[in-house]
Parts: sequence; structure tokens; C-alpha cells
Amino acid sequence: MLNLFSRERVRSRATHQAVAIVGGSAAGFFTAYLLAREGLPVSVFEQSKELRPAPRTLIVTRRMNDLLGSAGEASVINEVSKFELFTDGRAASITLSEPDLIIERAKLIHSLAENARSAGAQICLGKKFQRLHSEAGRISLELQQSGTQSREQYITETVVAADGAASAVAKAAGWKPSATVPLIQAIVPLPRDMSPDTVRVWFIPEDTPYFYWLIPESPERGALGLIGETGLEARKHLETFLERRKLSAIEFQGARIPVYSRWVHVEKEFNGARVFLVGDAAAQVKVSTVGGIVTGLRGAAGVAQAILHRSSRKELRSLRRELDLHYLVRRALHHFQQSDYSRLVDSLHAPARQSLSECSRDDALKLLWRVCLSQPRLVLLGLRGLLTSRHRSFPQVP
Repeated sequence: MLNLFSRERVRSRATHQAVAIVGGSAAGFFTAYLLAREGLPVSVFEQSKELRPAPRTLIVTRRMNDLLGSAGEASVINEVSKFELFTDGRAASITLSEPDLIIERAKLIHSLAENARSAGAQICLGKKFQRLHSEAGRISLELQQSGTQSREQYITETVVAADGAASAVAKAAGWKPSATVPLIQAIVPLPRDMSPDTVRVWFIPEDTPYFYWLIPESPERGALGLIGETGLEARKHLETFLERRKLSAIEFQGARIPVYSRWVHVEKEFNGARVFLVGDAAAQVKVSTVGGIVTGLRGAAGVAQAILHRSSRKELRSLRRELDLHYLVRRALHHFQQSDYSRLVDSLHAPARQSLSECSRDDALKLLWRVCLSQPRLVLLGLRGLLTSRHRSFPQVP
């Protein structure tokens, strides 16, 4: 256990070759697991007294289970094999060759925490990060015991910031904050005409430059939500959308999601010591769909590689290419009008739908290439969107 100390007396503990991870997130616990299983001493510091992550229904590709194995399977609550797209009275459907997974975020974090603990990582709850400074090739973390004025220092050579989009560690280490957007969704009874293996997506650009979604958790209920540009507007649009479809919210879920606009270099050196960013702290989010679970886990794997093998950056380079491609897609789509989405849906003939069915959205380059080959009109739509985006605002780092 860590030694506590009062404001008047500071007690420190030096830990050679140890790694301190700040934040009990999915990316943080996965990083802890990957390092601990290789024999590194790892401590995860989470400010909450109990590990109670906010519940949120999410959709991910099967790539998550490829990365996590059984730890990922524990969080899966449903599988879907079909997407239905709607805009301006038009509709298109895409059947997936491999089902996507519906997961519960809190279950995933608990499962990853248990995996990390079993691998040997120490999980320290009720430890709120205050500040850091470097000294003689090491980093000193100052932590506050939740609910008290007690402080402690943890001295290490490597710190990993896994404390979310508003990362206090990233700020203290000199990284600029990422822009964020509000995500809000309502848990609703599943409509009678909707299959529990189908996701519905609506493109309504006057409400949101992203989209609405309805993700089935089970045959009985689903999560209906959107990404907005401001929290108040997003909530208003969601409530109107629910009313139009005669759906009542059982509960609401929400979060601030980082917006990827350029690659965030995930490592900084402090007089020989190192600080890394993973997950939302590094804005490792597919901005085309604002999905960050799989990309955050990949970022964790890349950082673990960099810690274990200083010269290894293969996974991080691959992730950067993927995120940059999703950024280009979002730039092309962000200022689409209703007529553009109508043309987009009309363009999804059988070969284009087949490409979307067979290629995972976690492999953006392959997906874009095959779709554009099957439907060249989509290239012109995308170019139009990119040219338009030069003259209109797009979420940027403040």
C-alpha cells in the first residue's frame, strides 16, 4: 500500500522501473494488464473510492475481442448483423458478414480491471491526481486521498495518462487540451417493428452533423442517441426525436467525447523520465463515428510496446494512419446537406453494400478503396464535402 502523509510532512516511495497509470479507464486497465503480464511493477491510480464507471451502451467491431479475448467477451450484451440507414424518406440496409458487438462500458472496465489485477497490477482507488514534477530522471506524482486532505507522492520513471478527454495529467505535462463534443443517448423500449439484431441510423443534418442511432441492447430495449455540438441543443434535439417516434426514455446516458483533428504525440520526456497518453486522453477516437473503444485499446497496446521496447512504434504508426483517414471522412461528411445524404443513400447499390458488409470500419483504407471502386459517385460526393469544409467550421483543438 502507498504511504499517506499530511500537508506538513511529505513521505515518498521510490519505485525503480515501475509504471504509474492515472485513470481507471478501459485503455488504462488494458495498458496495466499488458505491462504487468511482462513482469513490470504497475500501479493504477483512480480517484473514485469505488470502481463505478458510468454505464453506457456502445457498439464496437469484433476487433475488440481480437484484442481482449475473454476480457472483452464478458462485456458483450448483444450482437447485431444489420444496419438500416434513413434520410429524407430514403432507406438502405447493409448486412454485415461478421456481427458487430453491443457492449456495456461499465462491464468492460470491470473486466479489464480484474484482468490487470490478476496479471499483478496494483489498483489504488480513492487517489486523485494533483500534480507532477520531474526530479533526477524520475517523475514525482502528487496524489490526494479522496475525502481527506492527506497527500502522498509516488516516484517513478514512467507515467501513463489514462484519465479521459479532460486529462489532468496531460495538462500538467504540457499537452494542449482536445476539443470535445457531447454524446447523449436515452435507453428506450425497442420499437415493435425493430429486430434486436439491427441498428438504425438516421442522417438529419439540421439537428446534427453526425447522426442519430438506435442500438438494441436486447429484444426489449435499446440506446437511442446522437452526437451534438452543444449539450443543451443535443438534449433538445434528442427529446424532440423521441417525441416524434413516440418513445419514452427509461434513463439517459451522456459523456464528452474528444474530437480527433490531428495526431497527438503520445510521449514526452522529462529529464530522462517519460509520460505517455492513451485512449481519450490522446483523442484516439474515430471521428467519423466518434467511436473510441477499439482505437483506445490499440493506443494502449502501442504505448505498452513503446514502454517495453523503446524503439517499437509499429502499432502507434498504424493507429495514426487509421485515425487520419477517419478524420478525412469526417471532414467530407461534416457539412453534408440533406440532399447530399439522399445521394449517398441512393448510391448504395448492391456492390457498394457488399463492400460495406465485408470490410470492417476499423480498416478504413481498405473500406474506402473498395467502396469507391464499386461506386465512383461516392468519390465526387466526398471531394465536394472536403472542398466545402475548407470554408466552414470544423471542430478544432481550442
